[in-house]
Amino acid sequence: MRCLLFACLLLGSTCTWALDRLQVEGYVLQNGLQILLKPSTERGHVAIRLVVGVGIDDFSCADKELPHLLEHVLFSGIDAGGEGGLEERMQGLGGEWNAFTSNADTTFVIEAPAKNQRKVLDLLLALLTETRIDDNAINAAKQVVEREDGGHYSHLQRWLDRQDLGHTASNQLAVELGLKCQERSEVHSLTREQLEQVRQEWYAPNNMTLIIVGDLDRLLPAYLERTYGHLKPVEPTAHPALAQVQSPAQARRELIHGWVGDAAKLHWLFPEPILDAQYDETYDLLKDYLDWALYRQLRLAHSLSYGPAAEREVFGGIGFMSLNADLERDDLAQAQQVLAQLKADLLHNGLDPATFARLKQAAIARQAWAVQGNSALADYYWSALGDFEDGQFADPVKRLRAVTLKQANLALRQLLEQPGYVRIEKPLLSYDQLAWLLGGIVALLVLGALGWRFHRRT
Repeated sequence: MRCLLFACLLLGSTCTWALDRLQVEGYVLQNGLQILLKPSTERGHVAIRLVVGVGIDDFSCADKELPHLLEHVLFSGIDAGGEGGLEERMQGLGGEWNAFTSNADTTFVIEAPAKNQRKVLDLLLALLTETRIDDNAINAAKQVVEREDGGHYSHLQRWLDRQDLGHTASNQLAVELGLKCQERSEVHSLTREQLEQVRQEWYAPNNMTLIIVGDLDRLLPAYLERTYGHLKPVEPTAHPALAQVQSPAQARRELIHGWVGDAAKLHWLFPEPILDAQYDETYDLLKDYLDWALYRQLRLAHSLSYGPAAEREVFGGIGFMSLNADLERDDLAQAQQVLAQLKADLLHNGLDPATFARLKQAAIARQAWAVQGNSALADYYWSALGDFEDGQFADPVKRLRAVTLKQANLALRQLLEQPGYVRIEKPLLSYDQLAWLLGGIVALLVLGALGWRFHRRT
């Protein structure tokens, strides 16, 4: 019946579906695998995303690389051909694939010709079920993961991280607040038994979502039930609670990044207070407003920074809004005064209604062209899975329109009434300081030589 229904949908008004990216054919197989199918007007191509609900945040600091390592191991081969043979098979089908491990999930990303979509899905299924995890594959994957993470984790890097000197500004603050691990997680101590356990507990159909967008085969639902429907579900594993603030952080810190230079970066970070409604949309609009305010003040009015910007980040269970500026080292004090005045003006006067209305309308207008093509649409569904219900994704335009000036001003006041955390990134020495230091060393050497000669004479 589901096959017949989907075939009827494909024969319907394709143009209507192309305009309505929010309507998706979604259903759940008996084994718990969630399927999202979206036909499009782009012929000859499909974009496939398999989202597995396991990520870095599901593990302790020592084991955070487990899902990332398993992601690489799963590409090591399903037969004697090994990793190269697996890649050759995908190339032979005209497709390409990759995978990504984030804080929340692990996702396999595939682009393929529509005519080979079932063969590509067969190969993905074989990767999930037939990959043999052995020591050679694990060791090779460990080397790849280590290189992706920045290479060998030296004793100096570890020491710098322990001193909060090896992190960027936002990461350093997250470490100080207990929202992020202080040291980089390593892979050398991870075992095959641990990888097998992750695979068994998390790589199950009732912890997966399969998204397929593009020129879809009319018999695709029947194929999926016959193949992916045979995957065996497991008892769901509970996700650990997201990290919350565990310790206080200094209000201001200067972080040494590099040895010599005249550039500096200024960051002013504010935890985002929880709102009753429209949380993300309200803060997204505030970010746009603060972006414009920083541009007006730091670049146009005072010529202090070429690319000032506001940014939103999440660490554990806490969101942060930051005001950021790239500066000349000598302009740090003036830039801080400008930001302090900007904050005072916003707290006193609130958002300018005309500017807020213009930026809100621009954000709404962007939705008309923000998602173009099968791949972008598949990625959009991947990022918005939490907003999917009854065959429909939440409409971002409606949610943006629902944010009022009053709501935004309330959120702004709650955000900026906090003192925030100032972090300054700069090299150890400026070029002038280096010149004075070298001059001082030369002077000391000269005085030492003169003193030695005088001592010899006496």
